[in-house]
Amino acid sequence: MTTHALASSPAEQARIPELDRIELITVSLPFVQPFATSVHSWAVKEALLLRLESGGVVGWGECVADPDPYYSYETTQTARHIFKDFLLPQVETGLTFAELGQRLKPVRGHGMAKAMLENALLDLVARQRGVPLHELLGWPSRRIPSGISIGIKDTIPELVSAVEDALRRPYHRVKVKIMRGKDVAWVRAVRQAFPQIALMADANGDYRPEDAPLLRELDAFGLTMIEQPLSFSDIIQHAALQRELATPLCLDESIHDLDDARAALSLDACRIINIKQGRVGGLLESLRIAAHCHERGIGVWSGGMDETGIGRAFNLHLQAAAGFTLPGDTSETSRYFAEDIVEPGVVLSPDGFIEMPTGPGIGVQVLEDRIARFELQRERLR
Repeated sequence: MTTHALASSPAEQARIPELDRIELITVSLPFVQPFATSVHSWAVKEALLLRLESGGVVGWGECVADPDPYYSYETTQTARHIFKDFLLPQVETGLTFAELGQRLKPVRGHGMAKAMLENALLDLVARQRGVPLHELLGWPSRRIPSGISIGIKDTIPELVSAVEDALRRPYHRVKVKIMRGKDVAWVRAVRQAFPQIALMADANGDYRPEDAPLLRELDAFGLTMIEQPLSFSDIIQHAALQRELATPLCLDESIHDLDDARAALSLDACRIINIKQGRVGGLLESLRIAAHCHERGIGVWSGGMDETGIGRAFNLHLQAAAGFTLPGDTSETSRYFAEDIVEPGVVLSPDGFIEMPTGPGIGVQVLEDRIARFELQRERLR
């Protein structure tokens, strides 16, 4: 599979239908428990949703931005502005997705807003054709290996207990968040308690190049990877750090598109890439990145952004594609929300796999009555 393979794919050549109704909806879903990283802690998921209707068929997209700028410069409000004033005016009935992508290129960055638009259109087209989204993208269904991301805990025993619970379910791999002061001893405790598990550490950019000796101590624990230890905007310093570590580095926030992935791999800045489709501009750009990594023999996995069931379903369909070689961050819905806005939610099979949704489009039923219950704002644009 080449990085140009998508140019003639069914999804790239599919045409945008006439849109009868367009709505932006902001919802707020309480988390079962707060999710903390080295950057911030969130108690609720505030999500911007896009609802498109054409000929009685409804397609959905979700923007993965937060209401605050602690993870990304994009927020739910900036995405609303960029979508309304710059992206939506470029949407025209009959355009192919490839042509729409070209039209959106002059808008620099704002991959989260772009992903919301592209994904909603892809879901709409797949639903109109009565096919699952992965089929529109050109991939057969497959069972998805599960992974879990465990946020910063107050104490080491709490972290070990959370990992134990995850393995009981059973997840195929565990990722633990680390930060300054909660790193080596914390990872050591998890590894000592669970010597054989596939274990990753995610720093969310909390370290500096001079922390290389400390990060090198993590080599002792046989980690699958250390994710994004340095600045969100950096590739060069990660390349220098990778030369000092035996543990593979994984780049996440540094990768905004295919060009970033090419630069990172050409500099040997990482040996694994985390593709967050909601951040890199959507499913089609994600597939281009995955194809390039596959050609280079680089491991790829699908990261999560604590999405509602809408965004989570897109992540599952993406992971059916060739090139996704490592378990992603897709975990059970019940871990995040007591009530989601789709059915069915994500559940693990007894052997830890996730079954692909089987219905048309993203394959889940979006519960509009629940959306109305969690709704903060609704704006009809057409």
